[in-house]
Amino acid sequence: MTLPHAARVAGTLVVAAAAGALAQSLHAPLPWLLGPLFATAALATAGAPVAAAARLRNAGQWVIGVALGLYFTPEVLRTVASLAPALAVGIAWALLMGYGFYRLLWAASGRPPAGGRATAFFAAAIGGASEMAVLAERHGASVDRVAAAHSLRVLLVVSVIPIGFQIAGLRGLDAALPAVQAFDAGGFAALVAASLAGVGVALALRLPNAWVLGALGATIALTAGGWAASALPRGLPEAGQLFIGVALGTRFSPAFARHAPRFLAAVALGTLAMIVVSAGFAWALAHAVGLHPATVLLGTSPGAIAEMCITAKVLQLGVPVVTAFHVTRYVAVLLLTAPLYRWLERRAVAGPPGGQ
Repeated sequence: MTLPHAARVAGTLVVAAAAGALAQSLHAPLPWLLGPLFATAALATAGAPVAAAARLRNAGQWVIGVALGLYFTPEVLRTVASLAPALAVGIAWALLMGYGFYRLLWAASGRPPAGGRATAFFAAAIGGASEMAVLAERHGASVDRVAAAHSLRVLLVVSVIPIGFQIAGLRGLDAALPAVQAFDAGGFAALVAASLAGVGVALALRLPNAWVLGALGATIALTAGGWAASALPRGLPEAGQLFIGVALGTRFSPAFARHAPRFLAAVALGTLAMIVVSAGFAWALAHAVGLHPATVLLGTSPGAIAEMCITAKVLQLGVPVVTAFHVTRYVAVLLLTAPLYRWLERRAVAGPPGGQ
């Protein structure tokens, strides 16, 4: 007999919470994200009946959106606006990394004739996993390979960078405080209502990642207007991290490690290489614009928007700047990836055999 989905979700949350508490007791970085992520990924790969609930994942994304939006005071918005050239450079860097990553995956795939180029291209794009999977399906790619590549990339980035920062002592070097730090029940109720209204608008407009971006946009509007009246209650940010960690970990399966091992090895190698070259790029850009290199690395690394912004918040490394880098990159990559792929296909058809 199989366990009901609700029982599997409840059991997974119990294990994930225990893993988060253990990680916290060991002073691990991002314990309530990495502990649940590692535990559920290991169990899912071993075939255990772990499961995530879409509503809890959405709740976790909503928490992250609100928590990040509370940093965007008018002064912070002016600072972020002054970084527009750096944000544009960050977008170009993400597209360049994605192209280099695509060439690696394309070579590792042996260049199969049916959907191989699309699979490599959308697996390599530095964008949201679900959005890239949808684009991959539209262009005849192998959706399971694309989803596996993005899952592995995010797992590696969200693990390697925080652990590396903790070892190097890079914490609290670019601290920013939210506009309000005290909890107020009435103010929190208003914040919930406004942020959920933002989510509703984002869902109605069919925006991607609506639970993050809708809550973020509404909370930024409140904070920048001086209307944010409450911080999040204690424990809620940690719960949000736990829900996101579980959602990431349960993407894995017993077939994951056996699924195109050469392709996944290339994903792992390429991701680690992108982290290294991103560190050099971040150092150069940081010195050009007067930011801390650790902040710029979080903003320009090949990670996902929620996980990298959580990292910035927990490690106190330029939360608004990292958020701005990732939001602008997220939107740009989402809009540009499909047109760039079609341009690449036209070049391949017009060029010599093998293409780009």
